[in-house]
Amino acid sequence: MGTTRRVLVVGYPAAELLDIACVTASLQMANYLRRRAIYGLRLASPGGAPIRTAAGLVLNAEIALERARGPLDTLVVSGGIGYVDAMRDERLVAHVRRLGREARRVASVCTGAGVLAAAGLLDGRRVATHWHHAAYLQRRFPHVEFDSDPIFIAEGDVCTSAGVTAALDLTLAFIEADEGPALARDVSRHLVTYLQRPGNQAQMSMFTAPPAVRHSLVRETVSHISSHLHEDLSAATLARRAGVSERHLARLFHREIGLTPGRFVRRARVEAAAHLLTGTDLTVEAIAGRCGFGTVEALRQAFVGAYGVSPSHYRATQSTSTDRTDTATSGRASP
Repeated sequence: MGTTRRVLVVGYPAAELLDIACVTASLQMANYLRRRAIYGLRLASPGGAPIRTAAGLVLNAEIALERARGPLDTLVVSGGIGYVDAMRDERLVAHVRRLGREARRVASVCTGAGVLAAAGLLDGRRVATHWHHAAYLQRRFPHVEFDSDPIFIAEGDVCTSAGVTAALDLTLAFIEADEGPALARDVSRHLVTYLQRPGNQAQMSMFTAPPAVRHSLVRETVSHISSHLHEDLSAATLARRAGVSERHLARLFHREIGLTPGRFVRRARVEAAAHLLTGTDLTVEAIAGRCGFGTVEALRQAFVGAYGVSPSHYRATQSTSTDRTDTATSGRASP
């Protein structure tokens, strides 16, 4: 029988229910599948008071944050719309700081990164948080690098995740690191989670991001890119088609989208390739051609840069198809 890992989840008024539940449900499922208490979970709150979550439901804390003691295996600070008040609460922050020093691993979900930052536990680090709050937190804590793109970032003993359901991806990564990939996959299946996303997959996709482009020229160019990925989409070609200079088009793209035309094209092609890898049986070579990469190697390099894994590894781990065969990756990149 192995040692039970002590996990403390910290909540506060207006914490996000899913930030808490994704962590606790995943770890409890690991316990259920292993038929023993791999993880010993407790939910803490200031004063041990019930937590009225941002969803309106009330959770009963099991221990007062002030009475919690280490050593801990993992300290997890949840996020939620109450995070601004939480990171201004000097007593709460002081206890998070104390417990963080007594934990093997410190983690945050979503805007919980703001509480860890207020506790001085993130200085000099690159961390993940909810895309909508990253700019505010960056202004508030200039000694921390807040990244609004990745699902989660794990650097040594400090792990931070993006918003809400990204807590599930982070916790599955914990289970895989602690107990191995087989248990993490079993937990994922029992939670009916189709995808265990790699940490550096983007939070916001061009396929799900809100249509915030206002300038008609940029909007038309984006539409052209999305429907002509296999064609020549160089900056010169796009500028010529739009009837403006490359420099002017770059300025418009940066203002409207925050990316250069070249970077937007690369992102669009990688995301389209990701959808084809998980939703079709096309070979990697065919996908590379359809998405404008030309060669499998070019697709592989772009994929590793965006997601940290090769196309073949992404398909093997992320595909929703149950009858995928190895022949679907002929012309594949190295795993």
